[in-house]
Amino acid sequence: MSPLMSDKNSKQRSLEQYGKVGDAYVRSEAHAKGIDLERFLTIAKPERNWIVLDVATGGGHTALTFAPHVKKVIAVDLTPNMLQTAAKFICKEKDITNVDFLLADAEHLPFESSYFDLVTCRIAPHHFGDCQQFVNVCARVLKKRGLLIIQDHVLPEHRATAKYVDTFEILRDPSHNQAFSEKEWRTKFNKVGFTIEHTEQIVKRHEFLKWGYRMNNSDSTIQELIQVVQDAPEAVVEWMQPLPDAADFGLPEASFVNHHLIIAGRK
Repeated sequence: MSPLMSDKNSKQRSLEQYGKVGDAYVRSEAHAKGIDLERFLTIAKPERNWIVLDVATGGGHTALTFAPHVKKVIAVDLTPNMLQTAAKFICKEKDITNVDFLLADAEHLPFESSYFDLVTCRIAPHHFGDCQQFVNVCARVLKKRGLLIIQDHVLPEHRATAKYVDTFEILRDPSHNQAFSEKEWRTKFNKVGFTIEHTEQIVKRHEFLKWGYRMNNSDSTIQELIQVVQDAPEAVVEWMQPLPDAADFGLPEASFVNHHLIIAGRK
């Protein structure tokens, strides 16, 4: 069996889901802009001779951010349509010449060991079938003293609250496999021997309807998502901060927050 399909459940869902929405993610302001991209640069302190790997590049925004500061960026993704859309955006629209695009599975990266100075992965690991394996393979392809920077949805440490929040995300996007708490991410980095140099959490507010329909959801799914928030326990409401409030979450101006972790580890 090909490594690209070794975990058919999560990977096939991602292929099917993101094969339809590539342009939406290239144009998504939530992915294209934000303090988190600036934070990646500040944390990494990239150098001109670096070779960077951007895993699950999506719309290519992280690759685009680093390209002016390094020798080369290799951007990989599991979804052909997403790669093609990102390549068109970066190479043709932005006229960037030092980014290469390659179809690859985050858990089976097809690169020699100790090759990259920096590996990045932004807002994607919640799709992966085995995040520990992903962290392990990142450690393999990094040079000694190389840096891994990951950003992803982060869950509260309280298990029941975390499960409720993750269920909300999965309902909106069936290719969402699992998010983790900061403690769980620290454990994954520690298992492979990374020295954790930086962690921070970022709160992002989303317009609910725009967020929900970006994944081509039906009106009935949108209504289910609204109901999940309206029925949420107090701890979940405190975490998601729905506006105007949980009871009125179905209004057109409804919004909520999710939380992201940036974690950086040195090999």
